[in-house]
Amino acid sequence: MSTLRLLTPHADGVTGTAPPPLVVDAKALAAMLGLSVRTVRKMDAAGKLPRPLRFGHAVRWRLQEIQDWLGACAPDRNTWDRLRIRMEG
Repeated sequence: MSTLRLLTPHADGVTGTAPPPLVVDAKALAAMLGLSVRTVRKMDAAGKLPRPLRFGHAVRWRLQEIQDWLGACAPDRNTWDRLRIRMEG
């Protein structure tokens, strides 16, 4: 059984616990959605996932945004962008 790989900051040194993850990579997102990494990458290329963050070659998704996107019934990227603008404004 594979483990869910979430990207988290190092432990805070005081309590020994790490804060919850802020972003996830394609492998962790695939595990969360029950999909393959290849399917996640295809969905991203097709605009069916929220817009990811890009750090050089690294691609990450904001965990809170993925949770909100799923709560909105996983609309395509353009629809999600419009919904987010309405929710924030």
